[in-house]
Amino acid sequence: MKIALYAGTYVRDKDGAVKSIYQLVSSFRKNGHEVTVWSPDVSARDNHNGLTVHSMPSVPIPLYPDYKLGFFANETLRQLNLFAPDIVHISTPDIIGREFLLYAREKSIPVASAFHTDFPSYLVYYHLSFAVKPAWKYLTWFYNNCNLVLVPNESVRLKLASYNIQNIEIWSRGIDKELFDPSRRSEQIRSAWNVGNRSVVVYAGRFVRYKDIEVVMRVYERFMQGPYADKVRFVMIGSGPEEEKMKRRMPEAVFTGYLTGVELPVAYACGDIFLFPSTTEAFCNVALEALASGLPAVVSDAGGCRDLINRSAGGLVASEGNVCDFYEKCLELLGDSMLYKELKARGLVFAEAQSWNTVNGAVIDRYQRMLNQSQSSVGVRGGLAVSVHNTD
Repeated sequence: MKIALYAGTYVRDKDGAVKSIYQLVSSFRKNGHEVTVWSPDVSARDNHNGLTVHSMPSVPIPLYPDYKLGFFANETLRQLNLFAPDIVHISTPDIIGREFLLYAREKSIPVASAFHTDFPSYLVYYHLSFAVKPAWKYLTWFYNNCNLVLVPNESVRLKLASYNIQNIEIWSRGIDKELFDPSRRSEQIRSAWNVGNRSVVVYAGRFVRYKDIEVVMRVYERFMQGPYADKVRFVMIGSGPEEEKMKRRMPEAVFTGYLTGVELPVAYACGDIFLFPSTTEAFCNVALEALASGLPAVVSDAGGCRDLINRSAGGLVASEGNVCDFYEKCLELLGDSMLYKELKARGLVFAEAQSWNTVNGAVIDRYQRMLNQSQSSVGVRGGLAVSVHNTD
């Protein structure tokens, strides 16, 4: 197969969505399929190992400048025609994604889209609630014009189905267990963090409002102002526009900065509890990374994180936005209790079964069937046309 893949960002390790996209591209190529990627957000530092990646014109997104809004140019059309894809895969339903969809429809090419990010849920955090309904109206049109819509779990499938979106199937997410593993725990790193006998509470992700960082900061404050202040060390992995505010409110926390490569799994493995109250996740890659690293997770009962923790039985679920509940759940995991040991063991067992080869192999098989169905349909239409015009 020849797959044309559009992604809003294609910068290695930039976020959970692009990590999944990189893994999917890798699986396609390992299985002998040809892929070309288009994106408005490409880093010259990334080594694509022979993969063709086309950079597109772009400008920073207002309110979200680390990401870019791209544009579909005549050069893109020429590149697509030259590549002549069998399937179009769209990872971001933005302006360019719409053009890729229309291109595929015009050429009668099967098109699939992956729901990586619940963009409408972000709008509330920026006081743009009025735009949520129009956003879902557009997304419903967009996804219903795709042959296949891939979602990460059952909760997201149900959410999209509630908007009358059709052709939904689940594409879960995998984990590289050779990279994320408890064996990477480093006492040297923990010493540098001045952990001592404390339990390390880890947050990993963007420092932005829609990740519910206010809950993280308030849970930290509850600990620091209570009897367990000397029992925990908060470690914040990541970066973002709210970083300075978080540092002011969390003076005793360790801020590692944005970590990539081996540094990230080492930092996870040096932790003990994973705290991630975000309600806007479609899947929650960071929680799976934490489970694979041996950290029981405390997550919200809203969004994709809940689904992952329920399936894995590797953590605890707290009420959305309820600081007291998140605090109490973290307290339950302090020390080396029987509950802590059980959750840690379950999370590790679950992560072992989530290989990318298995997860992405199912997607490749589905794409091959989709292509075969499309080719058969073309063949039938061609045969009918011959029959109609053959009057002998």
